[in-house]
Amino acid sequence: MSECTHDCSSCGESCGERQTPQDLSAPMNALSHISHVIAVMSGKGGVGKSLVTATLAAAAAKAGKRVGILDADITGPSIPKALGITQRAEADELGIYPVLSHGGIPVMSLNLLMESETEPVVWRGPVIAGAVTQFWTDVVWGELDYLFVDMPPGTGDVPLTVFQSLPVDGAIVVTSPQDLVSMIVTKAVKMARMMDIPVLGLIENYSYFQCPDCGAKHPVFGESKLEQVAADLDLPVLARLPIDPALAAACDAGIAEDYAPNPLEGLVAKLPQ
Repeated sequence: MSECTHDCSSCGESCGERQTPQDLSAPMNALSHISHVIAVMSGKGGVGKSLVTATLAAAAAKAGKRVGILDADITGPSIPKALGITQRAEADELGIYPVLSHGGIPVMSLNLLMESETEPVVWRGPVIAGAVTQFWTDVVWGELDYLFVDMPPGTGDVPLTVFQSLPVDGAIVVTSPQDLVSMIVTKAVKMARMMDIPVLGLIENYSYFQCPDCGAKHPVFGESKLEQVAADLDLPVLARLPIDPALAAACDAGIAEDYAPNPLEGLVAKLPQ
């Protein structure tokens, strides 16, 4: 046996060091103190995950909590747009400073570091994952009760990096009422559980459209199967959000945190305390 170089990636030996799980946690910025990290994830794109993140953060802030948003969707960041943030983040020798929304929510997103918000991010997975880690290690978040992490869809590099590098207290899985929901939700939940991340529950977006005239609820995407999926996974259904053109318009206008009544206000009390 040759002398150990401690580089397990190029070694085929089955020694004790290789078998011991590596601690990949990243240190928090020295000027940050964050009580709880909540990941908002989805098994697929287009289910309104960023809308849920922005809405939940706004609800928590309204409840008197100190909150921030880490936009981990590096190639498709939408949090700055939803909160009306256009200025760029600044940095000094102490770290990078998140940009505050008009309601006072600190946000860090790659869009806040780019020359133009329409500039594409053409990076490979490890570089993208490294950027997310830097949003934890290099950003001066200050004192926060909750840091909400808006994850990219799927179960790839970035979700893996977040779950391994950040002290995530819980994950919320966002989905929609479509036939594939069972498989997609189960994949996301199983990933979180594989990483020993508690899953707080499920949120169904686009659940129904409520007629403004008669008040009847219409399941535009078909009857929901969420109750059965939640029961099979032993998880609670945290909320069902309707198709709401007014909320979509608020996100497009950059005033998502001002939308009222906030449909996720009741969820704040269910977060880790």
